[in-house]
Order: sequence, then structure tokens, then C-alpha cells
Amino acid sequence: MSEIIKNVKKTINAWALFDWANSAYALVISTAIFPIFFIENTDDIIQIGSISFTNSSLWTFAVSISYIIIALITPILSGMADYSGKRMHFLKIFTVLGSISCIALYFFNVVPLWLGTSAFILATIGFSGGIVFYNSYLPLIVTEDKYDRVSAKGFAAGYIGSVILLVFILWMVLSPDTFNIPGETIEEQGNAASAIGFILVGIWWIVFGFISFRNLPQDKRIFSDENLFTKGFQEIKKVYGELKNQPDLKKFLWAFFFYSAGVQTIIYVATVFAKIILNFESSEMIAIVLVLQLVGIVGAYLFAYVSDQIGNKKSLIIMILIWIFICVIAYFTTGKTLFYFLAGLVGMVMGGIQAISRSTYSKMLTNKEDEITSYFSFYDVLYKSSIVVGTLAYGLVDNLTGNLRYSVLSLGIFFVIGLYILSITDFKKAMSN
Repeated sequence: MSEIIKNVKKTINAWALFDWANSAYALVISTAIFPIFFIENTDDIIQIGSISFTNSSLWTFAVSISYIIIALITPILSGMADYSGKRMHFLKIFTVLGSISCIALYFFNVVPLWLGTSAFILATIGFSGGIVFYNSYLPLIVTEDKYDRVSAKGFAAGYIGSVILLVFILWMVLSPDTFNIPGETIEEQGNAASAIGFILVGIWWIVFGFISFRNLPQDKRIFSDENLFTKGFQEIKKVYGELKNQPDLKKFLWAFFFYSAGVQTIIYVATVFAKIILNFESSEMIAIVLVLQLVGIVGAYLFAYVSDQIGNKKSLIIMILIWIFICVIAYFTTGKTLFYFLAGLVGMVMGGIQAISRSTYSKMLTNKEDEITSYFSFYDVLYKSSIVVGTLAYGLVDNLTGNLRYSVLSLGIFFVIGLYILSITDFKKAMSN
């Protein structure tokens, strides 16, 4: 790749715009609309072969399957991107896959359940598959002193863009006659409006994604005699081997693995929990997600500021403590008012912990610019594996106990483990290696 000039405003804005584009999936499909749509349009108990599943556990298992697949193929794609110079090429492929799969969700109610669920899985693969390439741009386009703020800018752009689209979809759901949406009952019209929303997500994602690509560093073809199919796995193995000599970087990654298992699972299941346990209406649950997103914008910048003042480690510890509090209080929550308060807390730390984790890791890689994609691929495989572990644990507890309260309480264990490992990690040593 040719030399990239860092801290260029146009490039930074283009990078943040991609977060604006793909966050429509993260909000509408994975968090706000589709989880509710899935629960309302499937039976409470679903029989697959000789095994019975609650529809809420099947939802989390679908998330698990998505991330198992992408965790397995990420090293292959990363190696191909790194050694063929096709970072942008693969980012485009995943963007197209994700957006088309979102559009396909429009047909969820007219195709077999396995086929509709497969469209969700492919959309999730499209979203998560592009993240490793997107994240790897950060150290290439800005200097270390700007990591926190630019990372937060990306998350904030994602929150703002996705909220704009969600509000429009919510308008369609609550006022279907305004848009001449067909249906004999309000429920049918609401379902039809949600399905149209899936199409809008796909269009939003691909249009803004390709606009952002115009001003991101373009690919420069690299000719290599190496086996690009296996190179990614070799690089993952190499990074894992190098971590033996970087114990504090290794500790940070383990801490990241455990607390991410909790964070990402909560993001995926929050609305399902609200509907099943607290009997929230669809419009109320969408309002919860709006609270999450709007407060998340403030939280991303707030904790970027906090990190500047007290350091990344203390900032992350504060956020993990808040997550533990959320899990415990959610177990005892019986009223909607308290749940709204918890939603506000989730929003406050949701974007902050992701942004600060990404920027912290970038700081730890300042001496490894030639291996940036390999290290971010390792980070991303770890991240995706954590979602598999978190959602599987949540779904298993749900299916065994039939009580989502126990499921959400079990997620607190992941945060406690992450907190302990983070507390014994020396950030200064990790950043100096």
C-alpha cells in the first residue's frame, strides 16, 4: 500500500461515515426491530428434530452461529486482504452481502423459518466480516494521539445515522396509514412496516458505504507467491505466539474477550428481555433502543474525555463496574421505569467501552504498523468468539431454566472475570512493547 497521509479530515470523515452506514444493521436488525419481529412471528416453542427451543433461545443461537462462521473465515479473509492488498475489496464484498441479506429479510414471513433465519445470519456475517477491515484503517489514517477521539467519532456517527433511520421506521410502524402500508389489522400493518424497514436498512448500508469508500485509502495490488488461503491462519498463529512475550497485551485481550462476551450479548438480547419479561409493547421497546443510541452518543464522547483525564485503564474499569451493576439490577427489575433507567446506563457505556477498547488496542500496536491487519484480525476473531461464548451461555441458560432473568444474571460472570484480568494488566508495559 502506498504511503498514507495521516490526520486528513476528509479521510477521517469518510471512515466515520462507514460507521454511519453499517450501524443501521447494528441498530435496526440486531437490536431494535428484527429481534421483536422474530419473537412476534415465531412460536414460543420451536421444535427442530427431537429438540425443543424457546424462540428467544433460538434467536441467540442464530447469533452464535453467525459469529462461529465469521470467526472461522476471518483469518482467511484477513490474510488475503493483507497479502494481496485487497482490504477495500473485501470491505465492499461484506457490505454488499450484508445489505442484500437485510433486504431479503423482507420475505421472512413467506419463506421457511430456516431460510428467513439464514438471511439474518448472512446479514450478521456481512456486518461483522467487514469490521476487521474497517477497524484496521484507524492506525493507518490517524496518529496515536487522536485514536480515542476519532474512534469515538466513528461510534457517534453510527449512533446518529442509525437513529435517524430507526425514527423513520418507527414512524412507519406507528403510523402505517400515512405511508399507505397494507394490512387488515394494526398488527399486520406494523409487521409490513417493519419488513419495509429491512429493505431501507439494506439500501442505507450499501449507499452510504460506497460513498465512504471514495475517500478511504484505496487498495494497491500486491503480488505474492504465498498461499493466501492459509496465510491468515499463519498470521493468527504468529500473533498468538508473539503474545507470549507480551504478557500485558495478552492480559488485555483476555479481559476484552470476557467483558465483550457480556456487552455484545446484552446488545443483542435487550429488547427480547424487555418484551418477554416486562411485557413491553413494540413501540416502547423501540423507544428503549432510541434511549440507548442517543445516550450512547454522549457516552462515547464522555468516556473519550474521561480516558484523556484518568487513562484508558481506569475508564474501562469504571465502565465494567457499571455493566456488572446493570446485570444485577436487571435480574430484580419488575417495572418499566427502572428498565428505562438501565437502558440509559447501557447506552452510556455501550459505545464508550467499544470505542475505548478499540483505541486502547490501537495504542498498544503503535510499533507494529507492518502487522496491523494481522493483529486486528486476531482482535476481531477474539471479539467474535466472545459473542459466540456469550450468546451460547445466555441461550443455554434460557433454554434450561425458561427464565431470562437467570440468563442476564449469568452474563455478570463474564464482566467480573474481565474486570479481574484488566485490574492486573499493566497498560504502560503493553503500550511500550
